[in-house]
Amino acid sequence: MGKLTSTLWLILCVFSHPVLANSQYNMRKGVTDISNNVYQLHMTIFIICCVIGVIVFAIMFWALIHHRKSKGAVPAQFHESTKVEILWTAIPFVILIAMAVPATKTLIAMEDASKADLTIKITGSQWKWHYEYMGEDVEFYSILSTPQDEIANLADKNPNYLLEVDKPLVLPINQKVRFLMTSDDVIHSWWVPDFAVKKDANPGFINETWTNINEEGTYRGQCAELCGKDHGFMPVVVVAKSEADFKTWLADAKQAKQKAALADAALLDKTLPKEELMTLGEQVYMANCAACHQPTGMGLPGVFPALKGSPIVLGDIKDHIDVVIHGRPGTAMQAFAKQLSIKQLAAVITYKRNAWGNDTGDVIQPSQIQAALDAKVEAN
Repeated sequence: MGKLTSTLWLILCVFSHPVLANSQYNMRKGVTDISNNVYQLHMTIFIICCVIGVIVFAIMFWALIHHRKSKGAVPAQFHESTKVEILWTAIPFVILIAMAVPATKTLIAMEDASKADLTIKITGSQWKWHYEYMGEDVEFYSILSTPQDEIANLADKNPNYLLEVDKPLVLPINQKVRFLMTSDDVIHSWWVPDFAVKKDANPGFINETWTNINEEGTYRGQCAELCGKDHGFMPVVVVAKSEADFKTWLADAKQAKQKAALADAALLDKTLPKEELMTLGEQVYMANCAACHQPTGMGLPGVFPALKGSPIVLGDIKDHIDVVIHGRPGTAMQAFAKQLSIKQLAAVITYKRNAWGNDTGDVIQPSQIQAALDAKVEAN
């Protein structure tokens, strides 16, 4: 048995916490108390399973070698042994209880989103995230910012390929942040491994979870639910700041929203040139529309309609504006009224009506977008 003891000790050293913690294949410890608890629970159960496996196979091979037929071994007869049956029932029961107690404590803690310092509503849609800081009058969409050239293999991929966004979610450290999860269309799942947070966003329902980040930094995740053809292009990026820096960021975000509103108001009396709108429109289209309607405007037959030669794009301007800003219920066409500024809306509609050979010559102005928005408000 001396060799068996040495073997067990060697295996335990190989599977020790320091060794496994540095493995790229292992779970992350993360940057929250919950993620660390999950990691410790994972490692504890993993090592228990390894020890059980080693002991069982060691005894099995030892028995095969020392009780083989060539040595004249005679099988022992101990059928219906009450002591053995009690023993092999009691030992697994004790092991399961030892694993269930810490697991239950961790699961209960993960579901306790009460007494939060900050609440953020997260809405998933194909294929972006909308963040709303409840009670703070700050909200924005977070969209993949990886260049199309990298996606099309026309340029070298950067280290954060498909894990970068135009506007990350900004959170304070050392504060309990409650998340309210929902969806505009299909089922999504908001997942950040470093927080040990993975929660489904279901249309028509509100799920909740929470986190409390211990360290400043940038943390990345993804949508973990197969939500459509561009499921892999829906990253999550969270920037954790100190409490003081977060307050500064929040104040700046509120001020930026006010400035944007003033900028939109200033545009209502201006006539923007077609060239400026076409340049901006192409940028907006590639960031928000190309995933469905394709960069060529040809769409995906049977899934997303083509914009080249489209009766909507070539038809009445008011109808086209209405579709873009209010979307089409029951379809994948989203409402972009809250996602884009009135200048961006005017630019992308102008671009669609003059790109890919459509050549209508129409130039949509911000004032026309604002008029459509006001008409919708009055109708409601």
